[in-house]
Amino acid sequence: MTESRIDILSEARRSLEEIGIDPNDRHELIRLLDILLVAIEKAEVTTESSALATSLAASPVSSQALLTFLKQQSAELNTLRKLSLHLTSSLDMSTVLNAVVREAMGIVQNAHNTHIFLYKNRKLEFGAAIQSDGTATQVTMPRRNGLTYTVARRAEIVAVEDMQTHPLFAPVYGSTPTTWGFGSIIGIPLKIDDNVVGVMNLARTISGPFSDSETRLLSLLADQAALSISNASLHQEIQDKAYSDMLTGLPNRRALDERLEKEFSEARRTGEPFSVVMMDLDGFKAVNDTYGHVLGDEVLRLFFNHIAEGIRASDFLARYGGDELCLIMGQTNLQTALAVAGKITENMKNFLFNAPDGKQISLGLSGGVAVYPDNASTASDLLRAADEALYRAKRHERGNFLAAKKLTGPLPSITLPPFENK
Repeated sequence: MTESRIDILSEARRSLEEIGIDPNDRHELIRLLDILLVAIEKAEVTTESSALATSLAASPVSSQALLTFLKQQSAELNTLRKLSLHLTSSLDMSTVLNAVVREAMGIVQNAHNTHIFLYKNRKLEFGAAIQSDGTATQVTMPRRNGLTYTVARRAEIVAVEDMQTHPLFAPVYGSTPTTWGFGSIIGIPLKIDDNVVGVMNLARTISGPFSDSETRLLSLLADQAALSISNASLHQEIQDKAYSDMLTGLPNRRALDERLEKEFSEARRTGEPFSVVMMDLDGFKAVNDTYGHVLGDEVLRLFFNHIAEGIRASDFLARYGGDELCLIMGQTNLQTALAVAGKITENMKNFLFNAPDGKQISLGLSGGVAVYPDNASTASDLLRAADEALYRAKRHERGNFLAAKKLTGPLPSITLPPFENK
């Protein structure tokens, strides 16, 4: 079919020249037609396929439309490739969400802003937002009967050609139209299978429908975004488990050590003190001895989480081990730390656990407080100073919090005798 292929290509080239097709486009069409003809030769297909190729060559208008379509598809695939590279380069949720809104702004002309809300347990929470000038913006929480919740509930795209006249925005424009401005908006669900994990809204400054190409690319971006969000969520869950105590859900010793190092760095930079409080439950051993470790674990979980609910949002509470807790309070001196400890003690008095035998279990709390830089200059020494104060409280003033006595230095080195293999 080689001679036939040459004839077809010659006829195509002549037809394209006659109607004045741009030389670059003409070259591209001939190249595509040649690829098609070679494929037909290799496949040894019927005369029907050969006739199709001849028809394409004889129909330059159709061929030009094909070229336009292929160029559009190529541009969309190239955009999708870039999106995929950007979205799969990180497992950090914030990084992923910010990348999505940035990419969305480049897809639609006259884009004004884009924002994403994550959807979990039928509730939306803010994810990321960006304005046309590239700056991040704070977005008000969606209305229950507004666009974002509608998209989340329906799990389908909702396009609003004119926000000022659409029923979804009637309450907004009826009260404060100047805060919204003019234009159109599209809401797209971010779905994994049939599960909506978020909603992406893109608003633009002009009214009217979004093009098929824009809608298609935004949908492809939404698919990529949903997958990236799912991967980032899974990564975060794994990270949380690595830094969480399995019984209580509180941060574990690993998380505590890292937070302590951060507090030391911050304190050295600012010159501000910070406090560490070591706490131990009073009477917990008796619970284990009386009711067993299964009930003891439940008591421990409930009491620890009760304590966690009463601390300040800026403080960090972790399970140190057994029935011990460690509380880190940034930019906090001894007086403030003791005051916080006192509130924790009072809060414990109001919490009771109903045992299976009908008795009510109440537990006390003893603790020790150490302050950087007054009591130690390293993380390990600060923990040891607080632990020493806790030990004194347990022995002599159970139910109270005592301050570390002095500057605690490193432990003396221990030389072990040589091992003798007998």
